[in-house]
This record gives sequence, structure tokens and C-alpha cells, in this order.
Amino acid sequence: MTSPKLLVTAIAVSLSLLSCSPRSENTDTSSKQNSILQDELSKITEGKPGQFGMAIIIDNTDTITFNNSADYPLMSMFKLHEAIAVCHTLDTQTTELDSTLTIKRSDLDPETWSPMFKEHTQDHITMSIGELLAYILIHSDNNTSNLLFDRIVSAPETDRYIRNILPEDDFQIRYTESEMKADHSKAYENRSSPLSYAALVNRVFTDSLVSHSKQEHIKQMMYDCHTGATRIAAGLPEGVKFAHRTGSGYTNSSGEVTAVNDGGYVTLPSGRHYSIAVFVKDFGGTQEDAEKIIAQISKAVYNFVAN
Repeated sequence: MTSPKLLVTAIAVSLSLLSCSPRSENTDTSSKQNSILQDELSKITEGKPGQFGMAIIIDNTDTITFNNSADYPLMSMFKLHEAIAVCHTLDTQTTELDSTLTIKRSDLDPETWSPMFKEHTQDHITMSIGELLAYILIHSDNNTSNLLFDRIVSAPETDRYIRNILPEDDFQIRYTESEMKADHSKAYENRSSPLSYAALVNRVFTDSLVSHSKQEHIKQMMYDCHTGATRIAAGLPEGVKFAHRTGSGYTNSSGEVTAVNDGGYVTLPSGRHYSIAVFVKDFGGTQEDAEKIIAQISKAVYNFVAN
């Protein structure tokens, strides 16, 4: 659990990063407003048994962070990085999403999270790459993720490519789902800061990273993702559009949940928008309890942006 002293330090660092422009009345007002949000997040997470981090990028300009360290396990959040790297690799090969791969069902792990394995019972499965991307982005399918890492772009290659998009050394991708399943401690090596993830989401929705059709496919799959409905989405009112990707961790040797994460892109009816990432590390309670806190954080952020 992060100590109050460290929490205050993290907030102070975040504010210093936000205050790089010359002082003005507007800058002072903005800083005070940011402090109000950060104080509210501090109250929400105070005394809770875990490390909480948050970052938002509002209207592609204003950035606010809270406990923005780079040590939060990504878990299945890295499947967004993977999908972008897969699409980039296909672009370099002039290959489209309707190209197919044939999969031997006997090569798949029946004991991992895999809707694809349950839905396709034939010995040889032929699916388009677009369908496989849907399995990782919508359903967080571990077999599909392992397959794409094995057949199209590796985890280290994904890490190298994403560093062209996010040059800061505040994320890392080393291991596949199968490697983390074999050794749960490796989950801590696939890590990110909240701001790094929010920045990646922001680039997906406001910039051109891969060919238009492939990027639109990624965005649509994030809108179609309905996992983690009790996390960020639970703090948003009706009429708000939300596209996202979630990640959930193992229980570590101390009985803590290693990660309960959510990150995505929020569009208000007014047209305002923000990317958001909320990470919870080593939570000493149930996943459901962590999700309730994420929903509280989401509601506080929404009220801050909407008002």
C-alpha cells in the first residue's frame, strides 16, 4: 500500500509536470481545479489495501495523473499493444485482416481463459486475423493472444514497435499469457504507468498508427468490449460512449490480487472526450471491491471533465 507521504509526493510531481507553461490567471485556475480532482482521488483511495494509479488526457491536450509510477502489471491490457503491433506487421506485409490462419486445436491450452477454444471444437480451426483480433480485444482470449505472438509478432517485437509510439520508458512487454501462466511472477514484468496506457489509447483514437481500416477495426473492437462493466463504465452516465480494454491479475503469494485494471476512451454528448487508465496493484481484497473503487474514480473523473 502506498503511504500518504508518497501519495502526496506523487501528486506534487504530477502538478509540477502540469505547470510547465508561464504562470497566468488561467493556469492558476487550472492547477487549482486539478488539485481538487487529485484530492478527491486521494480520499477515495485512502486506506484502501492496494496501490492505485490513474491518468487522463482531456481533449487531447490536458493531462492529469495520480500515482503515476511504471510498475503496474498490465495483464490483458497488453492485448491492445499486441493488436496494434499485429496490424503494423500486416501493413508491412500488405496483408489484410481477412487473411486467414489455420489453427490446430490440439495446440491450444484448454485450461486458460479462451472463449475461442470453447466455441470452435473442430480439430483444425480456420479464422481470419480480424476475427482473432476480436477475440483478444473483445473477449481477452489467452489462446488467441499466444497464437498471434507466435505466428505474427512476438512479445519483444511488440515492445520494440510500441516504443516508436511511446518513447518513454514507462512500459514494458516481455512475456506471453502462457509464460505468465507458467510463472505468475512474470506478470510484474509486463508493466506500465497509467499515463503510458492513457497515451496509447489517446493515440489510437486521435492519431494514425496503422492503416485506416485496421485502426478502425481496433477502435470498434474496443467499443464492443463488455468485460469489466463494473469498473470505469459503472462510473459513467447513460449517453456516454466508452471504448476500452481490461486486465485482471492472479492472486499472489500474499493473497493479494496482482492487478485490476481498465483503460479506454470516453466521449461525452457535448463532444468532449478523454482517455483514461485506472490501475490497481496488489489489492488486498476481492476483485469486486477493487472494481467498486475504480467505478468511484471513474465517476469523479467524469464529473470533473463534464463540469
